[in-house]
Amino acid sequence: MRIIFMGTPDFAVPALQALHSAGHEVVAAYTQPPRPGGRRGKELTPTPVHKAAEALGIEVRHPVSLKDTAVQAEFATLDADVAVVAAYGLILPQAVLDMPKHGCLNIHASLLPRWRGAAPVQRAILAGDVETGVTIMQMAAGLDTGAMLAKVATPVDGKTTGELTAELATSGAKLMVEVLADLPAFPAEEQDDALATYAAKIDKPEARIDFTQGAVQVDRQVRAFAPVPGAWFEVNGERVKVLAAELAHNSHHSPEVGVTLDDQLTIGCGDCAIRPIIVQRAGKPAMNTADLLRGFPIPAGTQLG
Repeated sequence: MRIIFMGTPDFAVPALQALHSAGHEVVAAYTQPPRPGGRRGKELTPTPVHKAAEALGIEVRHPVSLKDTAVQAEFATLDADVAVVAAYGLILPQAVLDMPKHGCLNIHASLLPRWRGAAPVQRAILAGDVETGVTIMQMAAGLDTGAMLAKVATPVDGKTTGELTAELATSGAKLMVEVLADLPAFPAEEQDDALATYAAKIDKPEARIDFTQGAVQVDRQVRAFAPVPGAWFEVNGERVKVLAAELAHNSHHSPEVGVTLDDQLTIGCGDCAIRPIIVQRAGKPAMNTADLLRGFPIPAGTQLG
């Protein structure tokens, strides 16, 4: 097929590479424009899809919007059979959705209609979902409301957002290749709107650890925000990110919430306790808790901010 690929972050790269490897003609890759980055925060940094497409010899386009009629005209000249979309980050106007012969197919990182929206992996972890997955859907005007062509599920099973996202990127890429190999074998199924849930974009304040929750929910919070932005607490006026943690046996019947129970950074929660395993101070690399405490002791009885 003649394919227009539309994606931006690392999540989208396996799909681009899989389509190319499967022998499809990827006529262009649309991605977000380069953003300031690098060590000084000033150099324009191309997106992961931009870099991957260039490495494959695929033309890269990065309009700031698809609403411009000139941009739409350029899109139309590509005469695509289908557009494959994976975490692109721009709204596709109806005119663009209708241009490819088979429309626009999206790789969405949830089992639709559960977790429509911007942060499906994080929301699945925070909600304690037993499983999540990817859905190949026909894009429509609504937010992730289009008809579904295929799904594949995977257990959440204590994984972080980083781990799940990488897993779903690979399984979504494989599933998209299977769908495009035989489109008639994947009839569209309408979503049941009554079962829909919304995965709102993550707000930075959500990453602050709320120790009044039960320890299980604190662990979910840690995993949902690992590796980025990182769940955190404050001690001695400094933020410490928790990138991995474990539930801790607690001899206290009712631990003091947000207070360290020993000098090993066991922290009281609403019902039990949690112990960080991998932590990170501001401006420092991630390290295990023992290494942190050697140079930054946090004694028992410390109230965390």
